[in-house]
Amino acid sequence: LSIPWAEVEWWIGVVHYLACLSPTVCSVFYHLFMNHEGGAPIYDTLLCFDMFGVCLVNTLGALPIIHITLLCYPSSRRVAMLAYLLLSGYGVHCAVSAQSNVHRLQSFAWQAIFRFVLFMLRLTGAGRGSPASLRLYLTMDTLALLGGLVNISRLPERFSPGGFDYWFNSHQIMHIMVVLSIVYLHWGTLEDLTWLKGYHCPGE
Repeated sequence: LSIPWAEVEWWIGVVHYLACLSPTVCSVFYHLFMNHEGGAPIYDTLLCFDMFGVCLVNTLGALPIIHITLLCYPSSRRVAMLAYLLLSGYGVHCAVSAQSNVHRLQSFAWQAIFRFVLFMLRLTGAGRGSPASLRLYLTMDTLALLGGLVNISRLPERFSPGGFDYWFNSHQIMHIMVVLSIVYLHWGTLEDLTWLKGYHCPGE
């Protein structure tokens, strides 16, 4: 737990670790019980729980990014956080009610676009944050997107049915890329928090 708790606002550390842990916990729970014999209703509930973990990392993981990017614009920061939370609520609804993997992936599109706007603000100098964190965040979203695309495309098993039932199938590749994405989120947040300790907005 390498976040400098005593030097940053407490909620940043809390939401960050909830974001990092929630998809792992929810996914493990889903995979642990997915071989039940309770029928479609139980499976759908487990799948919704799994998707809820993904929604949490997309939602909570971005809040420190918004906070730091708009650090010197308090009013805009509050509006952006509220807008992102509302957008995330809509994304949660779409994700847990989606009828296919393609629609589930599409549920996160607006959140990704919102984060991309934040990254562009940083790139142009209008936003704040550690110069080193931007590359980490872009890698984070790239890995998450590629993981989702691999999962819905069913590569490589679509070219060799039965050949990847146990190892190296698209679902496993997706999980590896998502875990790496979370690692990059953590690294990016640590870079931002280290930068935040020594930064003061103009006029302060």
